[in-house]
Amino acid sequence: MARPAKPKLAVWKFASCDGCQLSVLDLEDELLSIAAAIDIAYFKEATSLERAGPFDLSLVEGSITTPADAERIREVRRLSKALVTIGACATAGGIQALRNFANIKEFMSVVYASPAYIETLATSTAIADHVPVDFELRGCPVNKRQLLEVISAFVHGRRPNVASHSVCVECKMRGNVCVMVTGTPCLGPVTHAGCGALCPTYQRGCYGCFGPMEAPNMESLSRAFRAAGVPERDLVRLHRTFNANAPAFRAESERHER
Repeated sequence: MARPAKPKLAVWKFASCDGCQLSVLDLEDELLSIAAAIDIAYFKEATSLERAGPFDLSLVEGSITTPADAERIREVRRLSKALVTIGACATAGGIQALRNFANIKEFMSVVYASPAYIETLATSTAIADHVPVDFELRGCPVNKRQLLEVISAFVHGRRPNVASHSVCVECKMRGNVCVMVTGTPCLGPVTHAGCGALCPTYQRGCYGCFGPMEAPNMESLSRAFRAAGVPERDLVRLHRTFNANAPAFRAESERHER
């Protein structure tokens, strides 16, 4: 009797720094187990081998910033039984989404000698703004353990078990003293868990690398920041980093910009 075919995995890159793809490679020993259980059919970061789709699971890193990529992601979606976006670029537009708050033509005129040769979109947007997405894994970069859980879940046909609580819960689990008590602005109360409270553990405020948690209370946190003496311009900057175009962060930054 013929052995059943392994599920086919593809890993795709759009506008990004490749950090989330490196998180796949950082799985190291676990990656060997993954490779034994699935067919890594397309993964430019790891191998020159390419096999044609369709694919059982596609992991997509990066945001959509060009007309060509807007067309390419539709083809990726067509070829993919399940599509999972990984990282801040793919789930919220990434740091490059800062262009969304300015005039891209002005940027191009300053940076490029011949802007007419540059073909780009006015915005940097999440993959889900263009095609249906089956699951979004947040982070800049993603947590490799959460990534392993997502791959395992889709291979076995179940929903990924990824916590949706805030970084504050991770701080409590590590026994950290809240940095906001000592006067340090921290986005932990509204940021999705996944980093293990890395920055607060070293007495730094959370930068929001994992994007907004489920149902964040942005206004309440901003009131606490203002009470601590944080000026409005800094409230704008706090929300415009890795996940500037995530709806909750974007709306809050624009509220303080007015």
